Amino acid sequence: MNRIDSPHSAALLGEAFEQRVKLLLVDDQPVNIQALYQVFASDHQVLAATDGHKALDIAHKQQPDLVLLDVVMPGMDGFEVCRRLKLDPSTSDIPVIFLTASSDTESEEQGLDAGAVDFIAKPFNPKIVRARVKTHVTLKRQSDLLRQWVFLDGLTGIANRRLFDERLAVEWGRSRRLGTALSTLLIDVDHFKRFNDAMGHQQGDACLRLVARALDAGVSRPTDLVARYGGEEFVCLLSDTDEAGAAHLAETLRQRVHDDVQPQTLVAGWPQVTVSVGVGCIRPEAMQQSADLIRQADHNLYRAKQAGRNQVMYGPLPT
Repeated sequence: MNRIDSPHSAALLGEAFEQRVKLLLVDDQPVNIQALYQVFASDHQVLAATDGHKALDIAHKQQPDLVLLDVVMPGMDGFEVCRRLKLDPSTSDIPVIFLTASSDTESEEQGLDAGAVDFIAKPFNPKIVRARVKTHVTLKRQSDLLRQWVFLDGLTGIANRRLFDERLAVEWGRSRRLGTALSTLLIDVDHFKRFNDAMGHQQGDACLRLVARALDAGVSRPTDLVARYGGEEFVCLLSDTDEAGAAHLAETLRQRVHDDVQPQTLVAGWPQVTVSVGVGCIRPEAMQQSADLIRQADHNLYRAKQAGRNQVMYGPLPT
């Protein structure tokens, strides 16, 4: 979900800290993982990996709050795991604490250069480990909260245009490297100006909030982003999604708005609230830019409006 339910700092911070902390323990020795598990299992969600590749996979899929990472491991050592975590935008903000039997300055410098936030010496003291984990998780959640405010649309509570633009740049680069499809949906509330003029700005604002909530509830993958694009227009960014998948989700969202928003905004003189959706889908190539994806979605949104609104259109730009 991309929506934040409350703009108040105390409520948001309290909600963040009430969530169960998720830790990823990475060590090639199961006995070490078991010892750390006993320290944290009672009040943390504990994930574990015994090699670097598995650790990266879990971190990407599970998004832990913090990683406790052994330095010396066969194959990919802890320094390389940390570097890769920091290079991936989806895991770069996860704090990493190294667990190491070595306390020399050179190793600590190498770990800090790789992106670690702290070192804990082996054999570890359980109270020290818990205290340091708590400190860095608290700092991360405070940072996450501030970041959410920067990227929050004040009216609807979902992501704003700034976050969408940043995520589009990241996903465009990823799709280009991997050769995967990237899709976006441009979604416009039909006849919104007429609705606003007839019902008043307060009803108009309420309508936009309900549409935003319906759209945000309609996406299920954590990598999908729903944002307010501007005015009565919304946008959805879908990584690793082909045109058929994007069109299917677009129709699901169109129907969801009709079903969820209609009963709540049904007022005298305005029979229904609907949206039109334009789909854009590209496999990024060298001569293309992310703006091409938006142009394609915008073109198809125009087609949906011209065809009578309350529908989904997709297809390539005309040549």
